Amino acid sequence: MKAWENNIRKVIPYIPGEQPKKEKMIKLNTNENPYPPAPGVKDVLTSFDTDRLRLYPDPKIEKLTDAIAERYGLNSNQVFVGVGSDDVLAMCFMTFFNSNRPILFPDITYSFYDVWAEEFRIPYKQIPLDRNFTICPEDYAGENGGIVFPNPNAPTGKLLPLEDVERIIAQNPDVIVIVDEAYIDFGGTSALPLIDKYDNVLVVQTFSKSRSMAGMRIGYAMAQPELIKYLNDVKYSFNSYTLNSLTIEMGTAAILDEAYFKKTTQKIIATRERTKEELRALGYRMDDSKSNFLFVTHDTISMEKLFEDLKKKDIYVRHFSKPERIANYLRITIGTDEEMNTLITFLKNYKQS
Repeated sequence: MKAWENNIRKVIPYIPGEQPKKEKMIKLNTNENPYPPAPGVKDVLTSFDTDRLRLYPDPKIEKLTDAIAERYGLNSNQVFVGVGSDDVLAMCFMTFFNSNRPILFPDITYSFYDVWAEEFRIPYKQIPLDRNFTICPEDYAGENGGIVFPNPNAPTGKLLPLEDVERIIAQNPDVIVIVDEAYIDFGGTSALPLIDKYDNVLVVQTFSKSRSMAGMRIGYAMAQPELIKYLNDVKYSFNSYTLNSLTIEMGTAAILDEAYFKKTTQKIIATRERTKEELRALGYRMDDSKSNFLFVTHDTISMEKLFEDLKKKDIYVRHFSKPERIANYLRITIGTDEEMNTLITFLKNYKQS
């Protein structure tokens, strides 16, 4: 080992879902929205004045921040915008999780949490889900350095009732609690009203799922102004210009089109519910997902083998080999009705060799 390697910050990186480059495929592995963004987004793209690109973008991201605040009935100083919810969450980790006590998050959850904790040298403890893959609020009592969890959870898709979310917050008044709501628009009740009741809560959402803009990278946090100020202080010390000018304009167009947002999310919910029924009729088991994906298993079929056999037919889903408890599950994103029909047809005729 070279001497300088002793000073390298080494982490085991987060591994994103596979991004195959094929023209004809069914891509159900990264929870992307199968429908295009709101029409106004395309209008921005075709009419944008490229001369603006020679100038730095607005570091305060005021136009998009104001639009998000208006959409949720907040003041602009209650909204923080970043480059996808991953960026927002990473900023939250850097800003709020700085004690010597471990932060808490589920053992089966978004696998970026432990990566950030390791990278930022934050002590952490993973709290096991119960046998039904449910977050138990009582497990999050006691001394800790902060709490983060998705609702609905990933990759299980299970929704924690709002009263249980509040129990976690109420029993932890001295630390920051982050509720990661990447999938909340597909059937859950947001914890957003709780930011007025508790001064230690951040609710994080994203444009990547329900607003069909994973390729633009827009995420945001909502909280009391004091917490947003702390986030901005860290942001400006790290990178003042996070969102580019085009992204700001396109994001604003997306958040303003509420009718299109409701139309596409309802289509995904309807397809999800139908797919649940058809999979169960084929012997597959799953919990009642409230996300835009299903977490599926079968008593007599190897999910790892099914994952590979689907890939041979250019149908991509997600398989997690760790932890062992979920090794025989597949996470299947909800696509269009046509895509899900193709999947169901494959499964009806599937015989594992």
